[in-house]
Amino acid sequence: MKKAQLLNKMTRQNFVRLLLGALITAAALQVQAIETRIAAVNSDRILRESVSAKDAQKRLEQEFSKRGRDLQQMEQRLKSLADSLAEKGAKLSSVNLEKKQRELAQLDIDLQRKKREFQEDLNRRRNEDLIAVLDSANKAIKQIAEKENYDLIIQEAVYINPRIDITDKVLKVLEDANTKVDLH
Repeated sequence: MKKAQLLNKMTRQNFVRLLLGALITAAALQVQAIETRIAAVNSDRILRESVSAKDAQKRLEQEFSKRGRDLQQMEQRLKSLADSLAEKGAKLSSVNLEKKQRELAQLDIDLQRKKREFQEDLNRRRNEDLIAVLDSANKAIKQIAEKENYDLIIQEAVYINPRIDITDKVLKVLEDANTKVDLH
C-alpha cells in the first residue's frame, strides 16, 4: 500500500510541477505578446526647428537689437576717446589728463554694467521663450502619446534609433497648432 501511495503522491507532484511549468510558460508568452510602444524625441531639434522657436528667436532679435546697437555705439565712443586720449594725452595738462582718464574709466564702468544688464535681460527672456516652446512641445508629445497609444516617450537621450524617433511628428503638431493660432 505504501508503494501505491508513494507512486500516487509522486504522480501528483509531477502533475503539479508540469501544470506550474505550463502556467509559467503561458504567462511568459502572454507578457511577450503585450506590445510596449516606446518613442523618443530630440528636444534640441524642437528648439532649433519648430516654428514657435524660430518666432521666439525673431522676437528676441527685434526686442534686443536696439540695445545691442546702442552698446556697440558706446563701445565705439569709448574706443575713440581712448585713442584720442592716447594721441593727445601728452599735450594735456596733468589736471586735464587726469579728468579725461576719470571720464574714460567711468564710461568703461558704465559700458560694462550695461553689457551685463543686457546679457542678463537677454538670457532671462530667452529662457522664458524656451520654456514656453518646451511646454508646447510637451503638450504635443502627450497628444501624440495618447492618440497613438505610446507607453513611454523619452526626451534627452544620448542616442535615438531613427525607427522610434517621433520628433518630426511633434514638429508637425506644433506647426499645425501654430497655424491654428495665427488664423484666429
